[in-house]
Amino acid sequence: MPQLDLEIWFMMLIHSWFAFLVIVVPKVLAHSFTKVTPPKKTQKTETKAWDWPWH
Repeated sequence: MPQLDLEIWFMMLIHSWFAFLVIVVPKVLAHSFTKVTPPKKTQKTETKAWDWPWH
């Protein structure tokens, strides 16, 4: 029964990971963003305590 032969499945696993690491990862890491914006200044907002009308 060929589906129980682990050598075939192991080689498929090794080849798929090899293709992923050698081909896909460098393409993703080489991606550059076209628009890089500097971080905005954040202003501290004042939070007021809630007024509970029933107390």
